[in-house]
Amino acid sequence: MPSSSSTPGKPAEPAEPAEPAEPGSPAKAAPARKAAPARTAPAKAAGTTAATARTAAAAKVVTARRAPKAESRLAMVRRARRINRELAEVYPYAHPELDFRNPFELLVATVLSAQTTDLRVNQTTPALFATYPTPEDMAAAVPEEMEEIIRPTGFFRAKTKSLIGLSAALRDRFGGEVPGRLEDLVKLPGVGRKTANVVLGNAFGVPGITVDTHFGRLVRRWKWTEEEDPVKVEAVVAEIFPKSEWTMLSHRVVFHGRRICHARKPACGACPIAPLCPSYGEGETDPEKARKLLKYEMGGYPGQRLSPPADYPGSPAPALGAG
Repeated sequence: MPSSSSTPGKPAEPAEPAEPAEPGSPAKAAPARKAAPARTAPAKAAGTTAATARTAAAAKVVTARRAPKAESRLAMVRRARRINRELAEVYPYAHPELDFRNPFELLVATVLSAQTTDLRVNQTTPALFATYPTPEDMAAAVPEEMEEIIRPTGFFRAKTKSLIGLSAALRDRFGGEVPGRLEDLVKLPGVGRKTANVVLGNAFGVPGITVDTHFGRLVRRWKWTEEEDPVKVEAVVAEIFPKSEWTMLSHRVVFHGRRICHARKPACGACPIAPLCPSYGEGETDPEKARKLLKYEMGGYPGQRLSPPADYPGSPAPALGAG
C-alpha cells in the first residue's frame, strides 16, 4: 500500500477522539441554544485557503432562524434530506477514511479502527499487509509477531485474536474471499454490524448506514432521532432516506462530525448548515473563534489517509514516525 506523505504548511492537527468498539457510546446533547444564521453558499474546500473562504462565507449572517419547536415528521424528513444535499455540496469528496486496496484490507482496517483513530490504523496497516497480504497468510501468523505490528492501534492482543480468527474463517469457509453478505460478515470474529456495513458499502457497493459515534451524535443533534442504540439509529435513518443514499450519507455525516460538529465543542459559527440545525448554539458561535476549531482539510491540516482519493483537496497524512 502506498505510504507517501506530503509535508503540510501547518503542524499536524491533534488526533480526533478514538472510535469505540461496536456499539459506540454517543455524546449527549447540551442545553441553551442560539438562533442559527442562514446558510450562504460554501466554497469547495481546497486546503487552508478553501477552509478560510468557507468559514468567512459561513460568518455572513443574513437572517436569524430556528427549527420549529414542534416539528412534524414530514418537516423533519424534508429538513434531513436538505441537510444531506447541503453536505453533498460541502463534502463532494467524502470517502471512507481508511486506506485499503481490496475487501480484505478494508475488513482488517475496520476491525483495527475500534478504540483508535483511522489515522493510526492507516499508519499501521502498510507494515501489516506487507507481512500478511492474504487471509491465508494472516491465519498462519504467529500471534506475538502480529501483536508487535499492530501495537500502535491499542488493544493489540484482542485485535490479533480477532484478525487471526476472521482470516481462518475466510480461508476455511469462504475460499479466502471476503463474503458480500451482511449475515456472513457479522459471523466473523471481531465483526459487528457497523464493520459489516463499512465493508459492504465501500468494497461491494451494497448500500449501508454506518452508525459510529460521529453519526449517532449528529443525527441526535439534528433531531432525526433520540435513539442511542446504533441498530435502532440505523433503522430510523433508513426510513428517512432512499437506500441509494445510505453509504454516501454515512460518509458525509462522519466527515462533518470530524471536521466541524465536534463532540465537545462544535464549531457552530463556521457551520454551513447552521440554519438547518435545531442544536445551533451548543458550541462556539463566534465565526472567527469557530474557524479555529476546524479540523483536517477544513482547517488546513493533513487528512487521515496516507493515500487519499485523487479528488481529496487536503494533504495526505504522514507515515508512522514521520510527523
